[in-house]
Amino acid sequence: MSTEQTDEPTGGAGPASARPAGTLPAVWTTARRIPFTLTVVGAMLVLGATTGTLWSALEGRALVDAVAYGLPALQDGRWWTPVTGAFFALTPAQYLPVAGGALVLLGWSELRVGTRRAAVAATSTHLTGVLLASVLLLVLDGTGWEWAERLAAQLDAGFSAGALGAVAAASATLTPPWRGRLRAVLSLYAIVALLYLGRLWDLEHAIGITVGLALGPVLLGRRPSPALPRFTRHEWRVVSSTFYVVSAVVTALLYFTPSDGPLGATTDDTDAFSVLISAGVSLLLADGLRRGSRRVWFLAGGLATLSLLAQSLLVVVEVVAPDQLNGEGQVVTSIPELVVTVVITLFQLAVLVLGRSAFQARSRRRRRAQLASGAGDRETAMALLKEHGGTTMSWMGTWPDNHWYVHRGPSGAPAGYVAFQVHRGTAIALGDPVAADAATRAAVLQGFVDEQETHGLQVCFFSVTQEVAEWGRSHGRRDVLVAEEAIIDLPDLEFKGKSWQSVRTALNRATKDGISYREGRLAEMPRGLLTQVRAISELWVSDKGLPEMGFTLGGVDEALDPDTVVGLAVDADMTVHGVTSWLPVHSPGGEVRGWTLDVMRRLPDGFRPVTEFLIASACLSFREQGAQLVSLSGAPLAHSGDGTAERAALERLLDQLGEAMEPLYGFRSLESFKQKFRPRHEPVHLVFTDEAALPRIGLALTSAYLPDASLRDLARAGLQSRREGAGVES
Repeated sequence: MSTEQTDEPTGGAGPASARPAGTLPAVWTTARRIPFTLTVVGAMLVLGATTGTLWSALEGRALVDAVAYGLPALQDGRWWTPVTGAFFALTPAQYLPVAGGALVLLGWSELRVGTRRAAVAATSTHLTGVLLASVLLLVLDGTGWEWAERLAAQLDAGFSAGALGAVAAASATLTPPWRGRLRAVLSLYAIVALLYLGRLWDLEHAIGITVGLALGPVLLGRRPSPALPRFTRHEWRVVSSTFYVVSAVVTALLYFTPSDGPLGATTDDTDAFSVLISAGVSLLLADGLRRGSRRVWFLAGGLATLSLLAQSLLVVVEVVAPDQLNGEGQVVTSIPELVVTVVITLFQLAVLVLGRSAFQARSRRRRRAQLASGAGDRETAMALLKEHGGTTMSWMGTWPDNHWYVHRGPSGAPAGYVAFQVHRGTAIALGDPVAADAATRAAVLQGFVDEQETHGLQVCFFSVTQEVAEWGRSHGRRDVLVAEEAIIDLPDLEFKGKSWQSVRTALNRATKDGISYREGRLAEMPRGLLTQVRAISELWVSDKGLPEMGFTLGGVDEALDPDTVVGLAVDADMTVHGVTSWLPVHSPGGEVRGWTLDVMRRLPDGFRPVTEFLIASACLSFREQGAQLVSLSGAPLAHSGDGTAERAALERLLDQLGEAMEPLYGFRSLESFKQKFRPRHEPVHLVFTDEAALPRIGLALTSAYLPDASLRDLARAGLQSRREGAGVES
């Protein structure tokens, strides 16, 4: 991809009068879509202010018997309380989680499923949670179970069971893996809160969430399916790591917040040092499992097995001989902590066993050694590229900074490859795979994903064509448009007509000013020309305030490749006014069918329309040589805007990143400049696992493009871009 900041005006968004006049603020637009949520929250606040419960606790007042729900209210004939209690909180402090939680949870659910379905889900799960909890406590009240007897005498208020139930129902609208992740979080919360804390609302929440999970598919016209989700290796690692993080959190929670749940009152004889060690071990195991380490998997499995046996034995001992009495003469026991820990350990062990194939990664040291020993794969990749041909991006994948996954056929012979780099725990594949046909390319893609995920790496495919994007969709991956490649078809190219006026002017002016076009291999050109090219490049880099970008953006070293052609604009005094470098685009059999623009730089005070001159001259030269196309490449984080009437949120985010980097690298002005050559556009995609991977992928791409930039460099360049932007506005 070319790296040049042109002198062309970029054009802004237009005057304010050109913008839609009736556009509502985003907040107001969202508010109009959640009338049910706003009605519920508004009723809570109005009733709270009217009755004074916003600043004076409902508990202890006569009003609590009239509005709060629970088994005592129903036994006394106050059948309306499940409805009235939904709009109150027991204490002023609870209004924040009750009303605020309703606003966030209900609002999200209503946006996902619509007002009618959200109202049905929230109302039904609230009523079911309240009424079923009362029925359950009525049955258990006479059993002598202290926890059940205590809850059977309590009253509650709030709409939290309905809000959580609505979220559980709305989870049915999510696509994997987010659906499974949200449901796992809700279920884990319900189980841990009920077993450990065991308050009346914890029981209602558990019932509401359970009903909501079953109700969601029904509301969407689907039949509930009890089948377990099918996880990828990446998802197995995420799930297993999450369970160990939860284990660390619960260990700390059990130490700092003793309680009296359904399994009895907890003891307080655990020391802080053992809690810290236990939580620390869990977090270390979580990190290793996240990376897919085989060693950590063995260690975690062994510790989980031993822990499960020891905890089960302790539960039996505690049931037979409870620990001690507290100050009020009540029996306190370690059973709550033990049971919760046993449940979490069972989940941990089950995930480790079911997802065992996901944990095959070698140590980081061995992995680095393996990548470093793959230098011979570059020759294999270049041979495969010339044999099978590739895309306009393929030659960038042969640059020495890359690694290569070589896929071998049944006979063991190389069948295709993927070029990639590893940054921030992410394997970034550069461009499409190279292979003989689409079926083999699909096998190469899957083999590459399997190998990288085996080593614990996140995988994404950067600057790929529609073929890879469609493969990703068929395998449950996401994709987003990151650029549009500008391609000039050469056979019928003629610089005729009014639209080509600026290009013809550049060619004519060059002839008048004695500027000539010189084409060839840079390494074979006179030393004086090479020295000038390096000097122009160094001037360009120093002007940006950041180190020279890499990855898909080559420099002078890449231009010295013997397969790369450079074009120079040279005057009568042998002064170089500008330089372009062109990467070969191969057809099957090794023939070069086109060229991709890489380096594009000019002398700051030299021949002004030098860029138009160089590109036009190269197009004419390549056409005479029989080439079919020229790619002006795709400016990173820049789009032409064609055919994008409604862009997804991720694409808008990439647009904003492009705007932020514009003062530094001129991506948008470069894209605007390319339109002078009337190219056609081909979409370029980023394919990734899911949205949760984007933060790490963003860091990885930053490291790939700016491998030598420090945090200080980035901060200084950011301040510089802000000052330049402020100067333009003023």
